Amino acid sequence: MAQWPALAFDIETIPDVDGLRALRGADVALSDAEVLAQERTEREAAGKSEMLPLYLHRVLVISCIFRNAKGLTVQSFSAGDAAQEGAIVQTFFDKIEKHQPQLVSWNGGGFDLPVLHYRGLKHGVVADKYWDLGEDDREYKWNNYISRYHTRHLDLMDLLAMYQPRASAPLDAMAKLCGLPGKLGMDGSQVHAAFLDGRLEDIRRYCETDVMNTWLLYCRFQQMRGGFTAAEHEREVALARETIAVVDEPHWAEYLKAWA
Repeated sequence: MAQWPALAFDIETIPDVDGLRALRGADVALSDAEVLAQERTEREAAGKSEMLPLYLHRVLVISCIFRNAKGLTVQSFSAGDAAQEGAIVQTFFDKIEKHQPQLVSWNGGGFDLPVLHYRGLKHGVVADKYWDLGEDDREYKWNNYISRYHTRHLDLMDLLAMYQPRASAPLDAMAKLCGLPGKLGMDGSQVHAAFLDGRLEDIRRYCETDVMNTWLLYCRFQQMRGGFTAAEHEREVALARETIAVVDEPHWAEYLKAWA
């Protein structure tokens, strides 16, 4: 069987304009939009990506699928106000501290976890067990959350690509190729605009469907590696369907409709 408990996660972020303003020493008369536009213009002129470095991403939503012997749950932590960011990052790491699950992500090692590290450092988050490399628990010397090649955090995208960035596949593409709905509602490039329009709940719903795609790909991977028999895989898929079918929210109705 696969390792329980397991926790699949995904985050959605927006530019940390307050941080950017501080680093740029921006004129206080400039609006957030103007500060961000100046940064992007300079990045474009320098031949850099429009995407800001990971330490300048503010966490809006962390969505999780948690599976243990009692069942499966979907839960999100949202921070519409910048003052709430530290609390949701702490809540995420508290869940790791309490359950010590196998973490599951799609590009979590390349994006989600580094962002959470930087924001955790900024807000004074405590995450003892997450950072244990064997000093407190010897088992963590051989399998911890930090090592790229350990499975306590399983970055599915990185592993399937054999740790070669050129071989990486996007979550949306792999989900659809495996008969899953893929991205619904928006994509990552639209999150900031949705936030500015006050659509935090839409962002939360989008993040939850993304983490469901990740979870179902993880279940399929477990079947491929022998962690699940075919029958066990089918039971996990059925449990996921049953879990979201009883939640009265439009994104899950849309997800089920798109899930052939």
